[in-house]
Amino acid sequence: MNASLESPASSAALARLKRRAAAWSVVATVLVTALKLAAGLISGSLALLADAVHGLLDIGATTLTYFAVRHADRPADEGHHYGHGKIEAVAALCESTLLGLLAIAAFIEALRRLFFDAHAIVSVSPFAFAAVGISICVDAARWRTLHVIAKETGSDALAADALHFSSDLASSLAILAGLVAAGAGFANADAKATLLVAVLIGFAAVRLAKRVIGVLIDAAPKGVAEHVREIALRVPGVLGIDGVRVRPAGSTLLGDVSVAVARTLPLDRVGELKAALAGAIASELKRAEFTVATRPVAPDDESILERVMLIAARERTLVHHVTVQTLDDHLAIGFDIEVDRRLSLGDAHGRASRLETALREEFGPATEVDAHIEPLELRELHGTPADAATSRCVAEALTRAAAAEGKISNIHNVRVRQTPAGLVAHFHCLAPPDTDVASVHAAVDEIEQATKREVAGIARLVGHAEPAGAGHGPQGAADPSATVSYP
Repeated sequence: MNASLESPASSAALARLKRRAAAWSVVATVLVTALKLAAGLISGSLALLADAVHGLLDIGATTLTYFAVRHADRPADEGHHYGHGKIEAVAALCESTLLGLLAIAAFIEALRRLFFDAHAIVSVSPFAFAAVGISICVDAARWRTLHVIAKETGSDALAADALHFSSDLASSLAILAGLVAAGAGFANADAKATLLVAVLIGFAAVRLAKRVIGVLIDAAPKGVAEHVREIALRVPGVLGIDGVRVRPAGSTLLGDVSVAVARTLPLDRVGELKAALAGAIASELKRAEFTVATRPVAPDDESILERVMLIAARERTLVHHVTVQTLDDHLAIGFDIEVDRRLSLGDAHGRASRLETALREEFGPATEVDAHIEPLELRELHGTPADAATSRCVAEALTRAAAAEGKISNIHNVRVRQTPAGLVAHFHCLAPPDTDVASVHAAVDEIEQATKREVAGIARLVGHAEPAGAGHGPQGAADPSATVSYP
């Protein structure tokens, strides 16, 4: 059972948004880099030239990001069962490597100028200030835009670009400060600003590399597993959490959660529980695909009767009237087992023996297990309405039996059908609402047996008891003829 609420339409929209953001980032990087390079050549500012070279690398990095974003949105195929999302992390790792190399080169050049070319002249021109000012505005705009889109789409590559351009923004601010200081006559201000730029770029490279390496080695996103556990424990029917595993795959979180459920739950109820848990995870975690697995366990409050019914269900055997006696040192279990009426006694006894053996394996070899074998009609009987005389006869017999028994009244809604097995009759009746179920069952059973003795040919009687005074039964039905309904 997988958890994912994101529709194909929304996925396509997010993919288009990522591609547009990556394309505009390439265009903006080319323009800003050209502006910085021209300003650096005109002014002779090492910081501006270093940032321009940085911009050349930015062009390559943003172009790589664009193609990575396009490729990452391809659907899973035979060669890539989990999709192509990690290509974004690979692109981000390449970008972090380029940033690191640039930081080292800029740092070395700044040291060289500080110690071996301390009298380098920097021309502080209005054009240089304008170039840096425009760069700051552009970097601020694209950092903010990419940050928002990366958060919305979960794109590692765009998040890397956003982090990258945040360092560019800081670098431009440092360059501006260096130009102002150089214009004011401070010695080596440009080289010192370059050192600051190199340090900022280096920190950005380390932060970016740390993040994308975590994605590539399937590091679990912080807090997600704990959140999934909290969600699972809120789902009714989940008894415990066996484990949660999560890993990022591009913009999607892939994971699986294994939960413990009561072993007495039927398979359809287990399926509903898995669907409920999958839906709960998908509703709280964006772009998450979780597989839900279940493990059946015995709950602490599981009764002996529930255990008996579970084992019978495993043996594909119908049982009822289960009686459990707790003796000094062992249990005694008795029940009625229903088998196909066409089976031979040998085959039926074999089924009962297998169930008895399974129960002893569950409760211990000393357990007394006795099964009463009852015939069950497994065929679907074709029924036709009985004639009016037969239906009236059965209804009157039921009414007399109810009057003789005393607890049951108002026999109504009597339906009698003729089947290959004999007459099958259904009826409703009323009983005091405060009477216990066992007493009502015994009374209805007595009425059924008395009716069978009086009317020949009845194969099955089904009595449905309803509480008197709760709006049940026909209104004003005084005689048996008023309580008979003919199909």
